[in-house]
Amino acid sequence: MIGYATLGTNDIDRALTFYDGLFAAVGGKRLMQMPDERKLTFYGTGRGTPMLGIGKPYDGGTASAGNGTMIAMAMDDRARVDAVHAKAMELGAADEGAPGVRGPAEMGFYGAYFRDPDGNKFCAYKMG
Repeated sequence: MIGYATLGTNDIDRALTFYDGLFAAVGGKRLMQMPDERKLTFYGTGRGTPMLGIGKPYDGGTASAGNGTMIAMAMDDRARVDAVHAKAMELGAADEGAPGVRGPAEMGFYGAYFRDPDGNKFCAYKMG
């Protein structure tokens, strides 16, 4: 259902370095980059799968993180959640919640939260 989401950045080179490292940890890579000055770059595991685009805002204004906005990334297992969170911290992300069980134990939600260098919030999670 979701084809892609985009996030803005004020420092495209720093952002691409962050996302190159982060998504490599989960099998993702750059799939496409627009040739203009915004350098809108799409990451994913392959064409035809959901992607995340990172670039300078189209209107030329300042990028800002949305209050209450978060991108959640499904992981294959809890160890991958731990690894993605650790990689994000290594790459300069801000910790928004260490890996652990959230909510009722029977729900089986295991997640970790962080913000990228531009303040965008992410969750890496495994259900079950």
